[in-house]
Amino acid sequence: MLRWAGLRDQRALRFCPPPSREISDAETTSTLLLSLSVALGARLAPSERTMADQQGSITVPDFSSLLQMDPYLKPFEQDLKRRHEHLQKLLLQLEETEGGFDQFTRSYRSFGVQRQPDNSLFFKEWAPGAEALFLTGDFNDWNKFSNPYAKKEFGKWELILPPKHDGSPAVDHNSKLKVVVHTNDGQRIYRISPWAKYVAREEKTVIYDWVHWDPPPPYIHIHPRPKKPTSLRIYEAHVGIASPEPKVASYSNFTTNVLPRIKDLGYNCIQLMAIMEHVYYACFGYQITSYFAASSRYGTPDELKQLIDVAHSMGIVVLLDVVHSHASKNTEDGLNRFDGTDSCFFHSPPRGEHSLWDSRLFNYSSWEVLRFLLSNLRWWMEEYRFDGFRFDGVTSMLYHHHGIGTGFSGDYNEYFGLHVDEDSLVYLMLANHILHTLYPDCITIAEDVSGMPALCRGVQEGGLGFDYRLAMAIPDKWIQILKELKDEDWNMGDIAFTLTNRRYGEKCIAYAESHDQALVGDKTLAFWLMDKEMYTNMSTLIPMSPIIDRGIQLHKMIRLLTHGLGGEGYLNFIGNEFGHPEWLDFPREGNNQSYHYARRQFNLLDTDHLRYCQLYAFDRDMNRAEDEYGWLAAPPAFVSAKHEGDKVIVFDRANVLFIFNFHPNRSFQDYRVGVEAAGKYKIKLDSDEVQYGGHGRLDHNTDFFTEPHPFNGRSNSMLLPGLGQAQAGR
Repeated sequence: MLRWAGLRDQRALRFCPPPSREISDAETTSTLLLSLSVALGARLAPSERTMADQQGSITVPDFSSLLQMDPYLKPFEQDLKRRHEHLQKLLLQLEETEGGFDQFTRSYRSFGVQRQPDNSLFFKEWAPGAEALFLTGDFNDWNKFSNPYAKKEFGKWELILPPKHDGSPAVDHNSKLKVVVHTNDGQRIYRISPWAKYVAREEKTVIYDWVHWDPPPPYIHIHPRPKKPTSLRIYEAHVGIASPEPKVASYSNFTTNVLPRIKDLGYNCIQLMAIMEHVYYACFGYQITSYFAASSRYGTPDELKQLIDVAHSMGIVVLLDVVHSHASKNTEDGLNRFDGTDSCFFHSPPRGEHSLWDSRLFNYSSWEVLRFLLSNLRWWMEEYRFDGFRFDGVTSMLYHHHGIGTGFSGDYNEYFGLHVDEDSLVYLMLANHILHTLYPDCITIAEDVSGMPALCRGVQEGGLGFDYRLAMAIPDKWIQILKELKDEDWNMGDIAFTLTNRRYGEKCIAYAESHDQALVGDKTLAFWLMDKEMYTNMSTLIPMSPIIDRGIQLHKMIRLLTHGLGGEGYLNFIGNEFGHPEWLDFPREGNNQSYHYARRQFNLLDTDHLRYCQLYAFDRDMNRAEDEYGWLAAPPAFVSAKHEGDKVIVFDRANVLFIFNFHPNRSFQDYRVGVEAAGKYKIKLDSDEVQYGGHGRLDHNTDFFTEPHPFNGRSNSMLLPGLGQAQAGR
């Protein structure tokens, strides 16, 4: 999310690899990817997580491996132990008071509205600050007093509606409801249940309504969840913009028209944004109003379930972009002031307000807030069969300062102390522990710009338990280079450092651009590279202009370099795989409610004489090459050359040799490169191929043989007869 601009470049992670991982200071415009033809490296299996019985406590962690991996944590061992003791205490309390976290996280089966076997309806809410609660709606002609809730212990309220005379439920499917709250200061306010599973608004109205969703034949998932991918290739997508038409696109459109493209491109994971209901469309899904409701603007809950089911049939896992870092300030159709008080689910102001986002902040020390949020995760896993989550705004959760006005230098004192919000930090540990215990193949990704140590180490060894963190400095670096530097000033060492500067033993998702870079105020990489010429000079029927030539070649090279060197997973934002032009802007007052920029122009890709299909083909074959060789699942690359004069970067990973020539006007003959594995190499992927918009200057029938001559820190080397330039004409 575009909410910490200016902070990411200040981050300096401590990179603590073992000695064998040190990067050579030897030498860094086409891309040449060579594969060893005689022995390919085996993919690494994901590490096994050893958890105690899911209903009990977790084992006392052994911090020794974590401290050995990152010695800078040694002075903070007591902090790590205190965090884990806090987690242990919560797990014991769950066992004693709730019968374990399995039952606790299924609270969506008792709160909100539940149909009983006899078709009576059971309603339950938590509103500790309310004086009285009533239920009103279509079922009682909106009578405000005829159906009162009974007050129970600990701020709970319950109501039972018997079935109608014909035995059917008292509230019909698809009818409207409201909770009437009498506050302690004498007001009568109308609210949506925080546990509402479907909310919608009528055309030309502003406020969303709680709609009772209980279809007669519930959707039954057909296909099992795919196994957790060893190499994670993520397609970040927004359902509403997934169409060339200037409108809000639907779940059904995504299922029919977008899923086949994702499958063809070789992505094995979809990260769906803006699914949790949000009243304001232009917030990009980050101001949540109803946490258990899938956004109705795209269609029905069953249509979302079908989307995920079809994705599973294609072997694609689906992650939800979950927002537990804050909530919308909306009152009538949000969580804010649900019981009439300024707290309830949140801290009271000022602690309970985010000054930059204008939103409310959860009280993670509250038992009922833990119930709500943990049950929310379980709901999306069980009801919709998501395969995991990308946790948004983790930096805001981890620190009392929320990252506002704070530059993270990498000093470990920034990650420990009173400025760390340990209630929310332990909530994340608890969420990861529960998710990975109940669903061993669950994937969790953290959006954190601070570089919190052990964020992606297992809870059982003292970490926070995430599987991956987003490598957020990488896209910022590419945008900075394109905005500020001439081609001849690109610093190969700086690029290689940015792509490899990550915590050893913690997996990262690398990406050249995401939705952040596409938002209004910024531009996609393609538009930074080619700008207005994309409107006139992308046809294959005319010669490439120098700007288009340069843009197409660099677009491919930047993405492959990021894919191969930047992490243990890769992410692409919808449409950027084919060089989507312009920017992303949702309908709002400032643009006259226009949908012109709130869409993905797949029609450009489907027009054969436009060069977008060439970029698409490269992205597809890049993913397929990774699927074949598995470099994302392999140990980090060894960078053997980052030559400033030649503008060449060379590295090998998973027995694949990557060679990049970024020089704006030079090709090289008889160019020697280092490689570890001896044998015969052949070209596997070449950005200069004609089908990818290149110039076809390399002979793919050539075999390359290593020589037993150590070079640039590698045991062997080979002589390349030609290393062409991919930006001819500049």
